[in-house]
Amino acid sequence: MTEEYQLRVLPEQAASEQSLKQYISREKGMDIRTIRAVRTLKRSIDARQRTIFINLKVRVFVNEEPDNDDFIRTEYPNVEGKRPVIVVGAGPGGLFAALKLIELGARPVVVERGKDVRKRKEDLARISREHKVDPESNYSFGEGGAGAYSDGKLYTRSKKRGSVDKILNVFCQHGASTSILADAHPHIGTDKLPRVIENMRETILACGGEVHFETRMDELLIENGKVAGIRTNRGTEFHGPVILATGHSARDVYRWLFANGVPVEAKGLAVGVRLEHPSLLIDQIQYHNKNGRGKYLPAAEYSFVQQVDGRGVYSFCMCPGGFVVPAASGPHQLVVNGMSPSNRGTKWSNSGMVVEIHPEDLEDPALQVQSEALKDSAEELTEQLILSNPVQDGVHPLAVMRFQEKLEQVCWQQGNMRQTAPAQRMADFTRRKLSYDLPDSSYSPGLVSSPLHFWLPPFISERLGEGFQLFGKSSRGFLTNEAVMIAAETRTSSPVRIVRDRETLQHVTIEGLFPCGEGAGYAGGIVSAGIDGERCAEAAFAYLEAVTK
Repeated sequence: MTEEYQLRVLPEQAASEQSLKQYISREKGMDIRTIRAVRTLKRSIDARQRTIFINLKVRVFVNEEPDNDDFIRTEYPNVEGKRPVIVVGAGPGGLFAALKLIELGARPVVVERGKDVRKRKEDLARISREHKVDPESNYSFGEGGAGAYSDGKLYTRSKKRGSVDKILNVFCQHGASTSILADAHPHIGTDKLPRVIENMRETILACGGEVHFETRMDELLIENGKVAGIRTNRGTEFHGPVILATGHSARDVYRWLFANGVPVEAKGLAVGVRLEHPSLLIDQIQYHNKNGRGKYLPAAEYSFVQQVDGRGVYSFCMCPGGFVVPAASGPHQLVVNGMSPSNRGTKWSNSGMVVEIHPEDLEDPALQVQSEALKDSAEELTEQLILSNPVQDGVHPLAVMRFQEKLEQVCWQQGNMRQTAPAQRMADFTRRKLSYDLPDSSYSPGLVSSPLHFWLPPFISERLGEGFQLFGKSSRGFLTNEAVMIAAETRTSSPVRIVRDRETLQHVTIEGLFPCGEGAGYAGGIVSAGIDGERCAEAAFAYLEAVTK
């Protein structure tokens, strides 16, 4: 017999299965000897009051042994010799699209411009050690995409667009801890996720799919308004319908699409800084205890949001017990991101602190960014030519992307044209004072003191300053000079949307092209990208079925 209960227990009571058995036995009047196992189905922390509680949904096995299936398996058949679908990009959108294609009976051919997830690690270390960014292998490009080495958080609000549980179960099938099925804010960890990604690749290959690394799509092959395939930097061609899952940093793809008449549009995003506190301080604030989290609680999380002058100011991608990392994807850029290992055990906690920007905001003089970088480069001259073309109906499709690029160039200049990041103490920023020294930081390339309040566009800096004041009032101790702002957080989402039909998920003008995931403007994070990847795979398979009848 099994019973399910909703429990509200103290952290020490939720710490082990044995302590839960004792609690259930006492509260439900059961003989503890009859409780064979307790399985946690859902878990969340309620830290609103001084006494912290853990909310649990549990399944209790009474005089019955639990089954061994902690997750739901997906069957993947052999697809050798089946019709191919080209998947461009091996991030979460591309990987889940490939697995779904196998599930449906099509053969995925995955092309990824970067290296496999293990080889990427060497190039990431080189960014911190030598301040050199490989434009094809970095925190954005390579197997696993931007999420592989930037935390592995699996929380999403995109439940209406697909099955979150399906995505989480596929992760568990490929080696992730089953705790992600129960936790309110599931997290794999940047130290565990690479192996999970490798296992997903091994499934694709074992079933007859293909995966090609260091193979960049240079152009789509378009014939009579239909995609016939792609041509790569290696001179090879792959033929079939295309799922385009290139990620939010594939600016060369956006430029190619626009220059070749493929409709794209500017999309809003959020821009700001990484804010890093000592993790003990965040634990003290969130758990209302001067001793911090203690033995039984995890590193504390937070979430802030305020409206300031008509735009959202909010925390983004919060990484308790984590690191701030250099996330540029090319030369003359400085971009930061956050990640956490699975144990969330470092002495720092960080999050993006960002201001919402709409495409129409770019006309505001307070958003102007001045940069001397790349003025004479071929890329800059090409961009000037593209942006000089007349565009009807408002903002140029690449305008938000150019704003994003220019701000990253300014940060690179402020960081002494290296990956040392411009930074300022939090309270100094709100007082518009230069920080004469900076606290210890997890950002390994190093920090340089810089007056962010002076050179960040006023549209951003003024809203951030007011937002910090409001956050400090609602959470005493949060606004402090123990915290450091590290510039700049610019890759919160794609600056471009590749327009697709709502029903067929195909591009609005090109048959057989399926824009997918975060880079196409239809997802935000690992799980939502995975969901969109599955949806695009279903649409591509339906298209394949229709054209081959």
